[in-house]
Amino acid sequence: MRNVAFLIVGTFFGIVLYKSEAASWFRIYEMFQFDAFHMYGIIGSAVGLGVLFVQWVKRSKAKSFQGNEIVIADKKRNFVANAVGGVLFGLGWALAGACPGPMYTLVGAGFVPILIVLFGALLGTFTYGLLKSKLPH
Repeated sequence: MRNVAFLIVGTFFGIVLYKSEAASWFRIYEMFQFDAFHMYGIIGSAVGLGVLFVQWVKRSKAKSFQGNEIVIADKKRNFVANAVGGVLFGLGWALAGACPGPMYTLVGAGFVPILIVLFGALLGTFTYGLLKSKLPH
């Protein structure tokens, strides 16, 4: 039953991404050209809602569905690793025209060539897993 709930939420998220044009290559290109506010509005509202939700969880001592208190651990700040990772992610996003969420949405919408991009993303993730112990963290 739990997997069905994840499937329903994921399907809803995919529909929202597709209908809001967040999975549109044109909108992503437009964003990197600084031609329109559309994608910045979507990303900004997602970041804003994320900040509000995390603060609510931390301050209200929210509990999970199993009744356990949700604890969000502090992360170490590592500017170099975050900057390098962010640049690589951004370059991949700009070259492919899709970040991970919209990739799956585009596959679901029937854009078969995005499977090449999805394969590259999975290959990059696998490579990171192999090199993780040798990278600065």
